[in-house]
Amino acid sequence: MSAEKIIETHQYLTFKLDEEVFALGIDKVREVLDYTSITKVPQTPEFMRGVINLRGGVVPVIDMRLKFGMPRTEPTVNTCIIIVEVEVEGETTILGALADSVQEVLDLEPQQIEPAPKIGTKLRTDFIRGMGRRDERFIIILDIDKIFSGDELLAVRDSGVSAVA
Repeated sequence: MSAEKIIETHQYLTFKLDEEVFALGIDKVREVLDYTSITKVPQTPEFMRGVINLRGGVVPVIDMRLKFGMPRTEPTVNTCIIIVEVEVEGETTILGALADSVQEVLDLEPQQIEPAPKIGTKLRTDFIRGMGRRDERFIIILDIDKIFSGDELLAVRDSGVSAVA
């Protein structure tokens, strides 16, 4: 990811998965919902927990913990669904990203963001825009468009459960 893209977005929505803090560019976030019941859809990838009704539209909900190789998200009072826009083959697809909790909207200056690590992490680094620094902690800044492969998102869309903006 070029430094230019990191300079463009200064505001990030931070959220927790297990004990780690992640962030998404606020330009990709539509809204944050309280956890609600999710309808399971047969024959979808394991990380897809199901669908929710969002103002009459069907929105697939992805368990970010499962996608990152963590244990399945168990709903708590803080569990939420972050509604995001993801680009798939030039079209915007709306997804719900299940998170343990949302923290805050945060401004990070370019000098507070380091490049994604090349080694020493369990995650692929192609979907990490950078590592933000806040106090003594790192915040993993995600590129939501690169978290899922095109095939994964097309499988969700082809199952008839994706809402396209």
